[in-house]
Formats: sequence, C-alpha cells, structure tokens
Amino acid sequence: MQRLRAIEREGMKTNIPAFASGDTVRVMVRVREGEKERLQAFEGVCIARRGGGLNETFTVRKISAGVGVERIFPLHAPLIAEIELVRKGRVRRAKLYFLRRLAGKAARIREKKGATQTATAAAAEQEQPKE
Repeated sequence: MQRLRAIEREGMKTNIPAFASGDTVRVMVRVREGEKERLQAFEGVCIARRGGGLNETFTVRKISAGVGVERIFPLHAPLIAEIELVRKGRVRRAKLYFLRRLAGKAARIREKKGATQTATAAAAEQEQPKE
C-alpha cells in the first residue's frame, strides 16, 4: 500500500492553487493541432470537485455564445498546463449543479470579502524573488 501511494505521489502536481466550488478559475489547457501545441484558456466557475489523490477531478462551467459549456478536468492531468484562481466565490454548497438551470444575473455568485486582495497579493508575492 505504501509503494502504491509513493507511485501516486510522483504523478501529482504541486503547483495547484487552493480553490473550491464557486471560485472562478482559468484553466490553461494544452491543445495539439497537428505538430503544434498551444495553450487555450477555459475560464469559468468551478461547480464541483470530486475524488481524491491522483483521481481527483473538477468541473468548470462557462457561458460561451449564450450556451452553457461544462468541462470536467482531471486535477493532475498533463493536459492542464496551469490553473489560475481569478476570484473566490461565496457559496454554501459543495456541488453547484443548480446553476445549470439559472440564467443571466440569477446565476451570479457573490464574491468573498477580502479574498480578491489575498489572491492578488499571493500572486504578486510569487512573482517577486525572495531575497
């Protein structure tokens, strides 16, 4: 069992920000087009997280051209280049599936107070080299 956990730990990413349901995230996805590889941003609200360890997944929902689009990403997949936390949402549920039937202003999520400052300060701290 210990060997299995050690192997699982090798495949896990360490640069994942702490995010939960209700947070707006920007997922940079690696897209292959023939020989070329590029990064494509998929920005939306995280409506669910499930699983644990190497098998953990999260669902991101966005509105594109008036149509709701949901995508399920494995958290530790090599397909994901990076995950950026855009804003923290204030919700009281772990699964936000009710957003599927809401539209427009009704589907908005309140922002956590003080969370934006913390997120931007943390990002700025990471960019500056420590002396």
